[in-house]
Amino acid sequence: MSDDSLRADQFQLYDLTVIVEAIEGNCTCAMQVGDCFFMKGGKVSLPAGQDFCLYALQAAIPLLPAKQRLNHPADWMETDARIVCPDPACR
Repeated sequence: MSDDSLRADQFQLYDLTVIVEAIEGNCTCAMQVGDCFFMKGGKVSLPAGQDFCLYALQAAIPLLPAKQRLNHPADWMETDARIVCPDPACR
């Protein structure tokens, strides 16, 4: 569905790729820079044979629905794109 065919009460959802950019410490879940997961619609998926830290995932999940849609340009969700793992040993 293109933006032109959306009604006023509809919105487009973006597909997201969440990627580990850096690890500053000792990741207890053996995450590596470049590890990722995908969000399409309401589904989360992982590349074949890969896993993802539950603690990092739980930090991201509350923000993902807002990142999937267009927000007001002044909304901080439009400019902030990084999430920090809540594990103090990992950051």
